[in-house]
Amino acid sequence: MIQTMKAIVLEAFESPLRLSEVARPVAQRGEVLVRISASGVNPLDTKIVAGKAAHAKVGLPAITGIDMAGVVEAVGEGVTGFAPGDEVYGMTGGVGGVQGSLAQYASVDARLLAQKPRALSMRQAAALPLIFITAWEGLVDRAHVAAGQKVLIHGGAGGVGHIAVQIAKAHGAVVFATGNAGQRDTIESFGATFIDYENSTVEDYVMQHTAGEGFDIVYDTVGGATLDASFIAARRYHGHVVSCLGWGTHALAPLSFRAATYSGVFTLMPLLTGLGRDNHGAIMREASRMAATGQLRVLLDQHVFALADAAQAHQLLIDGVARGKVVVDIE
Repeated sequence: MIQTMKAIVLEAFESPLRLSEVARPVAQRGEVLVRISASGVNPLDTKIVAGKAAHAKVGLPAITGIDMAGVVEAVGEGVTGFAPGDEVYGMTGGVGGVQGSLAQYASVDARLLAQKPRALSMRQAAALPLIFITAWEGLVDRAHVAAGQKVLIHGGAGGVGHIAVQIAKAHGAVVFATGNAGQRDTIESFGATFIDYENSTVEDYVMQHTAGEGFDIVYDTVGGATLDASFIAARRYHGHVVSCLGWGTHALAPLSFRAATYSGVFTLMPLLTGLGRDNHGAIMREASRMAATGQLRVLLDQHVFALADAAQAHQLLIDGVARGKVVVDIE
């Protein structure tokens, strides 16, 4: 058996990513050894490398990469539901001391995985886990999105945003999404009503689309001033604001005066604490179901990167020129 593998190793924050030969992991009890086919790249990955993500609790040296898709090589003791040869995907590591996906193999907690749907390629599957889980936790687990509700997604063309639009639509909601003029076609292609946030005020679009009542659910995927705007856009009494970037200091008065509610989403919690890992696997099975029924597609950037090119993939995000999710091909 081969005892080593190639992996991208971060040896110091703000230092170059290095392709290295490291020990190949072995599936322990409750784990699945996966031969990785593709690794999704998220903005958080670039922040980790830059040393600007203390909340991710990354110790050095580290193999980064949060999302993956691949093929089961072996299963550890006590694992059911997976067998060698299965195609799987999930949000499986890269934070909290858990090995990431910029490697040829990873031994991951089986609870975090789901069977990859045939409707998705390895690249598409690797792009999905973090953004789908983040969108689902906000809309379904926190806000309990339901048919007929009016849902506003801030940043509807972004990674989490375009997935949130599709989840809300699949639940029968009437969906609106903010973006700039250049993102209109993308947002409308997923079935949401476009709102040009650069050329309309919160009060304007709340009046136009809800007759001034406010939206039942507002999902902020942008943070900062956009979260403040979300408080103003929520429906009185029954409005629910969700944010996956609610990390600043905000005045709650506008939300309180509307008697609305707020929930935060912190998608890294199961990886960092071990709590809720079963739920992440269940959410990934929901992604598989939506993909199989044609309710889910992912925007992919067309650049192709090999494992040795991981730093270039990161740079594409840093430069702000990616058009969709960036993926590194491992095989």
